[in-house]
Amino acid sequence: MDPVTLSPKDAGPKDAGPAPSLEVSGLAYAYPDGHQALFGVNLTVGRGERVAVLGPNGAGKTTLVLHLNGILEAGSGTVRVAGLPVAKRHLAEIRRRVGIVFQDPDDQLFMPTVREDVAFGPASAGLRGPELEERVLRALKQVGMEEYAGRPPHHLSFGQRRRVAVATVLAMEPEILVLDEPSSNLDPASRRELADILRSLDVTVLMVTHDLPYALELCPRAVILSDGVIAADGRTQDLLCDEELMRSHRLELPFGFDPRSVTVPSP
Repeated sequence: MDPVTLSPKDAGPKDAGPAPSLEVSGLAYAYPDGHQALFGVNLTVGRGERVAVLGPNGAGKTTLVLHLNGILEAGSGTVRVAGLPVAKRHLAEIRRRVGIVFQDPDDQLFMPTVREDVAFGPASAGLRGPELEERVLRALKQVGMEEYAGRPPHHLSFGQRRRVAVATVLAMEPEILVLDEPSSNLDPASRRELADILRSLDVTVLMVTHDLPYALELCPRAVILSDGVIAADGRTQDLLCDEELMRSHRLELPFGFDPRSVTVPSP
């Protein structure tokens, strides 16, 4: 399948550093049962970009994400994070640099209090004392949850737990924030609050989502992963306006939503 590229010069900010946040080259992977999930993915994400990963169920999105911090090992091809190859000898540093926020925050929160959950990662990496406390409070402040540090996570609303889950990743000071369906199960207010938080962060964001309006709101650039390859890469609005492209990859906008009517802010 030949990838479709739409206006790459308008697809988002160019990398200003010595290496992009993410470089995926020729990534292929087959599961032990023989199912081939990825057939040669090529993707470069510059520092500070916010990129949506779109695609139908079974396209390989989760498999791709699991390669970014070494949970899965490439069958062929390479993955680099800020120039560092994802390999066994670098796994500790790679997993600090690539923070994944799961779809269900309850998969990520397991300590008695919010403070302890956010402190868990940095403490496991050896941070102690005032430096650890400062890291925790800074991460909680970034998501607007500093007043809830002493609360048990299960006493929070779903939207608040998702923000704390984001804080647990931010406390590790990652290079890339990977979000799996971040808007799922959020009410409109929580959805807006999370969008405001994500726009304020000075990190590279890779957002895997079926929520196409949310992708348009937050990510100037999007890629469509379909049948294990990148089938399209360009400005999110351009991709969503291409009806034939959307239909051919089983992507559908909500009833009545017209991406042409949306004024997208500059990245």
